[in-house]
Amino acid sequence: MRVPLNDLRRCNASFAAGFRAAFDRVVARGSFILGDEVAAFEAEFAAFCGVGHCVGLANGTDALELALRAVGVQTNDDVATVANAGMYSTVAIRAIGARPRYVDVDDDTLTLSPSRLDALLTPTTRAIVATHLYGRLAAIDEIRRIATVRSIAVVEDCAQAHGARSDGAHAGCLGDIGCFSFYPTKNLGALGDAGAITTNDAELAHRVRALRQYGWREKYRVDVDGGRNSRLDELQAAMLRVRLPHLEQENAARRRILSTYVERIRHPEIRVPPPPGEDCVAHLAVVRSAKRESLRRHLHASGVGTDIHYPIADHRQPLTRDAAAVALPVTERACAEVLSLPCFAAMTSAEVDYVIEACNAWGP
Repeated sequence: MRVPLNDLRRCNASFAAGFRAAFDRVVARGSFILGDEVAAFEAEFAAFCGVGHCVGLANGTDALELALRAVGVQTNDDVATVANAGMYSTVAIRAIGARPRYVDVDDDTLTLSPSRLDALLTPTTRAIVATHLYGRLAAIDEIRRIATVRSIAVVEDCAQAHGARSDGAHAGCLGDIGCFSFYPTKNLGALGDAGAITTNDAELAHRVRALRQYGWREKYRVDVDGGRNSRLDELQAAMLRVRLPHLEQENAARRRILSTYVERIRHPEIRVPPPPGEDCVAHLAVVRSAKRESLRRHLHASGVGTDIHYPIADHRQPLTRDAAAVALPVTERACAEVLSLPCFAAMTSAEVDYVIEACNAWGP
């Protein structure tokens, strides 16, 4: 048997008729930028997340950057973030000319550790990026408590957490502003790049709407600095509307797969994550091993697809060597150990069983 890490053809097969109808609807209407489909998706996704406002954008990285600009981050400000989440927040922070201040992560969840946060905040820290990694919420209540005391904005990175909840409240409504990616492999994926921000703050939403279109407050009148062309297009919005009603069902399927891995992978050299609750939508099924490369070779030989999310910590990237002196022992250990196993809503139970058997049969 061969089990891919993900299979978008299978995941999207059941939506094919809906996609075709959505495509035909957009083409027939003849409006392709910031039209009815974008407005409808923004309203529907805001309702799903339980917020007052959603602003569609071109991609998730733009969402992070424009959210940071909207909350007031400027050149030479500091932004607290993690270094184990693929460099995306770092890219957004540096695009503004601000400085990432890296916070180590919790060893169990691999999300930002509140106990390490306070000591790294500076008088010029303007925002904290709380990344919900692998589909699991960060310790957002503690992060918000620390941020509130210092009047620092909390920007949620929800790119891997569509539908994750804390006491019934969704990712995207837990901070000052939430940032989403709809990259095709996400739990809610488009058929190309797409992104959005969510917020309950009308002024933040207004700023992002201006920033996504050159800084316009009204057409051709630029009075917001830092704007660009970053608009969710009508076709992608229409495709996302097809998938959104099925998101909870697909999240439940992913969560069942991860739960099965947690329960049944039994190997002394493989560390499984904590069991997923409502705070985890199992975007990725990530295990850890100090002998990762041996495990990965074994799984490849067994026909099981894997990937590493993420192998290089942000402060160890060639671009950010000036930050390499920061002490992030948990982050660096995680980057050396993490391995993503297949986890997608269209997986069969036979495929899940096969992955588990392959893991348990590994002889390092």
